[in-house]
Amino acid sequence: MKWLSVVLSLFVTAQVYANETINARQLLKDMSLAVQERNFDASFVVVKGKGMEPYRWIHGQVEQTDLEILTLLNGAGLEVVRVDDVVTYFEPQTDPYSVNTDAIAGPIPEVLLRNIDALNESYEFVLGGKERIAGRPAQLVRLVAKDENKYNYWLWVDLQSALLLKAAYVNQRSEVLEQLQLTHISVTEQPANQLLELHERTFPKPAPSKELKAQAKQQNNWQIAWLPKGFKLLKSDRHKLDLNNELADYFLFSDGLVEVSVFVQRPLTGQRASGALTSGATTVYVHNAGAYDVSVVGKVPVDTAKSIAESVKRAL
Repeated sequence: MKWLSVVLSLFVTAQVYANETINARQLLKDMSLAVQERNFDASFVVVKGKGMEPYRWIHGQVEQTDLEILTLLNGAGLEVVRVDDVVTYFEPQTDPYSVNTDAIAGPIPEVLLRNIDALNESYEFVLGGKERIAGRPAQLVRLVAKDENKYNYWLWVDLQSALLLKAAYVNQRSEVLEQLQLTHISVTEQPANQLLELHERTFPKPAPSKELKAQAKQQNNWQIAWLPKGFKLLKSDRHKLDLNNELADYFLFSDGLVEVSVFVQRPLTGQRASGALTSGATTVYVHNAGAYDVSVVGKVPVDTAKSIAESVKRAL
């Protein structure tokens, strides 16, 4: 009968794991829905090593219009507002501009607020323990990368409101590299006054979108021979870099959760060894290939960025 107890044990373990996967996934879907439907005013900080960036995040519905404000509170200030599917950026020393999109590009990955199922190919959904975050009961959900070429992403979801309370990029040794934590959140029946004022304002019209023949451009100029599983090309173009005004070929890849940028340009003056810089979860890896330089920027491990950079070759 010993074999029977072993089989039953395996069956129960499999059922528990299946239930955890379903519950973890559903909890994230509830969070996504809560962010889209609830009126809230929140403050949070993003911590990278010894650095910290404070933000204020306001969302609500006014006369069936979906409104959102994200403000960086340090420095000269950055404010991003969304009115339904138009996002407007207010940056220092730059005229305001608008783009057509239904999500603000900020510290929280857009996929977590819109389409959790887009992560199925690259991540497992696993429930962790319960904790108190910002004085509220929270459930940990781990997005576990299916290979070691990526970081894991952990989220703590408010069990009362289903809103996000904390998130962190975590390496394979369970070390936190970068984290976001709410310091205050207020969930209300009525939208905040700032949103009522926002509803009455006018914003620049979005510029006409330009279709980029990304795949054709990649094939004609460069071959990026290796990427971690699940990463797909989103767009590519050729433009001058703000840092040095040099012309570079640019490629943007994503696995749904994180984005990786690849820049290919002529070598800068002076011999420089290949190497990496890191800030929190973000890696900048520069590879000197002799006839050209490759820079890889993204929230991926150094070895992953290095492998991507070294795989770039001229297309035959």
